[in-house]
Order: sequence, then C-alpha cells, then structure tokens
Amino acid sequence: MSCNLRELIQRLSDMRGTSGFEYRLNKEIAALFEPLCDEVRLDALGSIIAVRHCGKHDAPKIMIEAHCDEIGLIVTSITDEGYLTVAQVGGVDQRILPGLEVVVHAQERDINAVIGIMPPQYIEDGKTVKLRDLAVDTGLCADEVKRLVSVGDSVTIAQSVGALGEDQWSGKSLDDRASVAALLRALELLQSKELNADVYAVAAVQEEVGCRGGRTTAAGIRPDAAIAVDVTHGITPDNSDYAFEVGSGAAVSTGPNIHPLLEREIIKSAKKRGIKYTIEVSGGDTGTDAWEAQVSAGGGVPTMLLSIPLKYMHTSVETLAVSDVEAVAELLAAYIEDFESTDSLSFEKEAALWS
Repeated sequence: MSCNLRELIQRLSDMRGTSGFEYRLNKEIAALFEPLCDEVRLDALGSIIAVRHCGKHDAPKIMIEAHCDEIGLIVTSITDEGYLTVAQVGGVDQRILPGLEVVVHAQERDINAVIGIMPPQYIEDGKTVKLRDLAVDTGLCADEVKRLVSVGDSVTIAQSVGALGEDQWSGKSLDDRASVAALLRALELLQSKELNADVYAVAAVQEEVGCRGGRTTAAGIRPDAAIAVDVTHGITPDNSDYAFEVGSGAAVSTGPNIHPLLEREIIKSAKKRGIKYTIEVSGGDTGTDAWEAQVSAGGGVPTMLLSIPLKYMHTSVETLAVSDVEAVAELLAAYIEDFESTDSLSFEKEAALWS
C-alpha cells in the first residue's frame, strides 16, 4: 500500500470528539479528504461530505460512509472538593471505567485526569460499581478545577496502545475511525481510475447516540447506492458466537438491512480480485448507519454494510488487524471501479435474481 495505513489509523484514533462534540475533529478529518476529492464540505450537523466527481453528465451517486464520533463521558457536576461527576455519551462499557486515564476537554485547555474508585477492601463483596460511584480526579485544587472546568465539558479516553504483534493495532475509538481510514484508503486506490459514478465519501457524526449523521447525509445526498463501513465483533476467548476472526478480511453483511443485488455485486468484485471476506448474517437492525441510510430517501436506497472485525469493542483497547482495514478499502474501491450503471441494482431489470 502506498499510504501508511497504520499511521493513518493512529492519527484518526488519537483525535478526540465524542458524539455531539465532533467539531473538535471534523475539520482535521476534512483536510485528509481534500487531496483525494474534488470538493469537501461540512453539513449542518458537522458530518464531512467529500465528493469525487467522475466527470460524466447526470452520473449515479455512490455513497461510502463511516462515522467519526466516539463514545465518552460528559461532566455533570463539580463537587466542593474539586472532583467531577460524569454521565456517559454512547455505549460506554462501565466495567472498564475504574482506574481509566481520561482527558477533560475544558474551554481553556485539555486536562489529564483519572477515574478514581474506593479501594477494594472498602467495597462490599459482590457490589457492582456504577457510574454514579466514580469520580474524575484532575489532581488540581478545587478552586482551579472550578475555574477551568464547566458542566457540559466532554471527556474522552486517553489510552492509545498502538502496535500489537505484526498486524494488529490497539487503541481507543477504532470504532469507527478505522473505517474512516478505509474510506480514505479506498479513495487513494481510485485516484487513477476512470469511474462511472460520482463517489460521496462521508464521515458522519453522532452514530453512537442514534445513527443521526448517517440518516441526514444519506437523505441529503440521495445516493443510488450506499455502503456503510463499521466494525463487528472479533473473536476473543469469551466471545466466539456471532464473531469473526481478526485477520479474516472484510465482513460482508447479508439480511433485511442489505440490498441483495448490491450484496451480489460486491461479492462478485471480491471474488474477481481475490479480496478476503466472510459473510455476516444480520437478522434485522444492524445497529449501524446502514439501518438509517436504507430508508433515508423516498423509494429507499440500495444499502450494504462492510465491517472490520474488532476485539474489545467500546473499551480503551479496541483491537483489529490492519490487513482487515485494507481488505475493506480494497473491496470498496473494487466495487466502485466495477460499477457500470444502476441497472445492476434494479429489481425490475433483474430477470434472473435467483438463478
């Protein structure tokens, strides 16, 4: 690969922007898309929309999309002693919070902090620690905390572990910044290619609190095909059911959230180029922006979901294989390069759908 995908994943992972606070990173992400696209803009919610025009009149539109927000916390109060109480933003795994290093994003500057908890010898046996039992400790005196920090400030996870072994990478917010990296890599692969469709690459906001950016961008673009990219569960010692081996390539979804003709064409492109993939069955809501994109416009949008296997989802040490990110990028680029017309997605023109 000509770009350093590991460095790109790390750069995106190290950015900080919980749902609703993506303004802290969306301009930086937009700058990454600019050399690869003809135009880049931010919509009213803050989602990044980057367009690569094919140069053909009235060309079809293919949207490739990943979300750029991350889970985190938000300050709810400041105690007399200078500790911060917090609420969660998105699906934070509360089991990992005690002892976690965090960053408080105050108006004047970022502040390093830790989440403290009562020593175990003082905790009642069998008691489950709740978010309300925890406090964020900045190490600053109470007066300084009250001067710097405000209720409503966002808090993000500090950890970014980095390389594990030869191919794996571990850090925060790989859900879903690794997928944003896949979009950027796909656009790079398409740079010298002649296309039959305009490509709309979207880094959407607020997925972790309701798939909001995925819904609004798809409604505004009204694409002829939409491919969402997200993460799926990787196999770990305690989780092998409905999970995928890290390093097994792109997970290609099938089920009611997925357009069967788009699925068929994507698998055809994967087989044509020998791109590694597995099939992921979703019996209903995929829990991703694909669910919203599918019904975002009148008549519906042919929608697909490609996923990257990820271990330890919604923790500070999310872990994936860089080769899986590359496989997703290659599959995105392959489908877009192979795309000829919307006829391939039309049920009316599909004479032998089940042949």
